[in-house]
Amino acid sequence: MNRKYNIIIALLMFISMLIGKQIVVSSDGFSAKIERDEWGVPHIYGTRDADVSFGLAYAHAEDDFKTIFDILLATRGKLATVYGKNAAVNDYYVHLMDIWNNVDSKYESDISDDVKILCEGYAAGLNLFLEEYPEQGKKIIYPVFGKDIIAGFSHRMPLMFGLKGVMKKLSKEKRPNTIGFKEKDEENEPFKMVASNVFAIAPHRSNDGYTRIWINSHQPWEGPVAWYEAHFMSEEGWDFYGGLFPGSPIPLLGHNPHLGWSHTVNSPDLIDVYELTINPDHKNQYWFEGEWKEMKVRKVSIKVKLFGPISWTFKRKVKESIHGPVMEFDHGSYALRVSSVQNIKFIEEWYRMGKARNYSEFREAMEIHALPMFNTGYADKDGNIFYVYNAKIPERNNDFNWNELLPGDKKANIWTNYVPFDSLPQVLNPPEGFLQNCNSNPYLATGNSNDMSNPLSDWTGIETHQTNRALRALETFGADSSISREDFFTYKYDTQYSLNSVIAKVRDRYVAEMETNTDPKLLPALKLIKNWNLSADSSNTAAALAIIVLPNAFNEDKLKYKTDKITQKLHETIDYLETKFGKIDVPLGKVLRLVRGETNLPLSGGPGLLRAIYFKKKDDLYIGTAGDCYFQAVEWGPNGELNAWTIHQFGSATTIESSKHYDDQAKLFSKHKMKQVRGLNKD
Repeated sequence: MNRKYNIIIALLMFISMLIGKQIVVSSDGFSAKIERDEWGVPHIYGTRDADVSFGLAYAHAEDDFKTIFDILLATRGKLATVYGKNAAVNDYYVHLMDIWNNVDSKYESDISDDVKILCEGYAAGLNLFLEEYPEQGKKIIYPVFGKDIIAGFSHRMPLMFGLKGVMKKLSKEKRPNTIGFKEKDEENEPFKMVASNVFAIAPHRSNDGYTRIWINSHQPWEGPVAWYEAHFMSEEGWDFYGGLFPGSPIPLLGHNPHLGWSHTVNSPDLIDVYELTINPDHKNQYWFEGEWKEMKVRKVSIKVKLFGPISWTFKRKVKESIHGPVMEFDHGSYALRVSSVQNIKFIEEWYRMGKARNYSEFREAMEIHALPMFNTGYADKDGNIFYVYNAKIPERNNDFNWNELLPGDKKANIWTNYVPFDSLPQVLNPPEGFLQNCNSNPYLATGNSNDMSNPLSDWTGIETHQTNRALRALETFGADSSISREDFFTYKYDTQYSLNSVIAKVRDRYVAEMETNTDPKLLPALKLIKNWNLSADSSNTAAALAIIVLPNAFNEDKLKYKTDKITQKLHETIDYLETKFGKIDVPLGKVLRLVRGETNLPLSGGPGLLRAIYFKKKDDLYIGTAGDCYFQAVEWGPNGELNAWTIHQFGSATTIESSKHYDDQAKLFSKHKMKQVRGLNKD
């Protein structure tokens, strides 16, 4: 995005502040008022929900059109036309999954009229932006259609639940023995799950009769799945304060006056791979139930930018068996069967969740059962709390090993049905008055497995481990029978690793293994790690060394690590700390930083903590890149009170460096502070 455009947008935002912080946008029968608050967050007003979606698209484009542009290109399978050969994999993926044929054939029949106009309103908002700023890509993607928005979710969803990992594993030189995308083998790093937290407290668990929920997703701080904050308000009853990803016409989490919810990533097994026997005399035939069966074959064209205006178009055949799309390699041909791959009702489910006014309506929305994944934690003004391990899990035959490549010649192992929503692990109003999920065992959401339904079969892939965040949630929220508002905030920002956590066990085992070490360089560091109190507060002088070294060497599920790998990382970190700071016992906040433009602030927290911060080393600094990001605290009181707080790690102008909202929330974020967005009490 060019600097001239950034300056123009920043100037327009400044002018809008001077004249009342609002603008009115209209086009193609849609109209919305966009009012930005002191933090630059868009509050969008419209007669219809579709008008609000129209205004959202325009406002989000002002703050981050580059990402929306890239998402549209990727969805259309045109990414390589702008970004060259490295992007051609995406474009092949779009054809392989047959995304557009699926959307085109089902858009009229499967998408409700109110959802269609919602998507068309969003598309109109992007088109208006492109008409006003044609240099941002009008020649390439204009006009945008409602179908683009639906297809965008079809494009991203399988990648979110692991299809990329499966495809990558199949593309290795050797035929894989197992296929689960979370599996570790000699060639692959351990799968690292994206983290998130949700905590809900019922009135009888609070010291003041309030119902409370933490809406605390953990995402990358930049890119296509980084959160954007907005307030939706229409005369049709939309009053929702929430977060969404670029390209979304609706919020994906947050709250309305009646209720709120959050998601955490789960990892059910939603993908199976079948090994096909190919006819040696006819490469488009495979053996199935005693005869050779023809694949569906389509010829597709992928255009690739080479340099300047020069491009090259290459043609590929895309094949499909009865199981699903087929990938061909030297070591074999494989068919993918992917949960919900033909479902296009994702937006509708989230939209209806956001319009719900009570638990019954919210559950009815979730029973659409389009979303193939995401734990969901819920709370409402009536004092209900609810958790469900939401997933669109295939119903499988127990006679097969679903962790392996499956024989592609049998009908018996082709699933067509899904585990019903009512059979998923879930609990409504547990006696404990508390629930949590931190990407962990769903049967321990309350700490008491008796609260949950009977465990499902192993082939579901449902998690059985407890993350440190789940352990600490049970040790903080779960151990307090009378939780005050202050407690509620304190526990969320907890920076302590549990004594039962993986990192604590790895630390203790590694230190014991190194007891005979005599290397004078390592001895002080080993002593520092041994005596570390497992806290990652910004002032802790052992945490920097410990959290840089230890989390790089284990798998959360299996507690496996290589001693040599830890020792090598320990050497590197000692050198880094001594060179940069002159010592190894440096306060964590001096090492772990929030860097945004000219802003450079200390951070507390670390990998796997309730105050989750994930980081990378860049320009001789350890910089936060993911984890706690946009999140909310919401409470409903016994007398109808509603209070809500939110925070974003950076600010609302997510790519406009010249805007004050590029980083104006960072100081609050660094200090564990939030801004209040609802309620009269400004405490």
